[in-house]
Amino acid sequence: MSTRHGPVKPPRTVHAMSSSERPPIEPGPVQHWRIGDATVTRVGEVVLTLSSNFLLPDLTAEHLAANADWVGPYFDGMQMRLSIHTFVVVSEGRTIVVDTCAGVEPGRMLPGDPTFPDRLDVEIDGGLAAVDLVLCTHLHFDHVGWNTRIVDGVRVPTFPNARYLFAQSELDHLAGDDPDDLASSDVRPLIEAGLVDLIEPDHRLTGEVRCVPTHGHTPGHVSVEISSGGQRAVITGDATHSPIQFRYPEMAARRVDWDSERSTATRRKMIANYADNGVLVMGTHFAPPTAGHLRLGPEGAWFDGSA
Repeated sequence: MSTRHGPVKPPRTVHAMSSSERPPIEPGPVQHWRIGDATVTRVGEVVLTLSSNFLLPDLTAEHLAANADWVGPYFDGMQMRLSIHTFVVVSEGRTIVVDTCAGVEPGRMLPGDPTFPDRLDVEIDGGLAAVDLVLCTHLHFDHVGWNTRIVDGVRVPTFPNARYLFAQSELDHLAGDDPDDLASSDVRPLIEAGLVDLIEPDHRLTGEVRCVPTHGHTPGHVSVEISSGGQRAVITGDATHSPIQFRYPEMAARRVDWDSERSTATRRKMIANYADNGVLVMGTHFAPPTAGHLRLGPEGAWFDGSA
């Protein structure tokens, strides 16, 4: 396998959890934020509690103890609370879904929730059919899983009137590293239906919303910046999986990263760009409170979820 950037690595091997291994799940609360004239709504598919070693193999109890005053919402001992949710952004009359969660295709590594599309439909003004754009920050199963769904035995787009936005480098990478067979279920059907637009990593969705390149976790990974009315926010995608990675940016999700050195460099750049300047940081996998601000202290960056 070759990729456009970074080292050549063998395809990942992943194993789905059996029903007996799957942790208890909950969606978490629906949450709302306003950034100037834009709004963002979090709709959760599942919040999982699983071993922190699953994503952060370098994390120790000492790391958590040293940050006990702020990491409580995201860990239960050495168990990590991992949220899988969608952000619905409404900006300048356009409704944008950022990532579509895990879905319920068989054989996936983590469980999804079959009720999620119906719950999401309720939270969007006009329902799923009113969505204009679906942006996938990258092409991993827990970010594209509800791009499509099965209705009366037929696979259809979950958002029938939306344009789906993928980075070309993500499609190139998926061609050589697709352990979950995303192409056949969540990508190719949309391409064949003519619903996909290939974008550059700095693509602008509206005058208030734009992509920013945050490569490392995958070759074409993007985060999403929102700037409106003098206020700013960023949706992280998987540039970070847990707020503790802002305190220790070198702490990488090595099991699932494409290039952990790049992902570490990306987190350091995010700290430089977003800490102590009022930017609301919205974590794509952060358990509630989900959003907060990066602060700088004597020991480095930390995540303030109280704001």
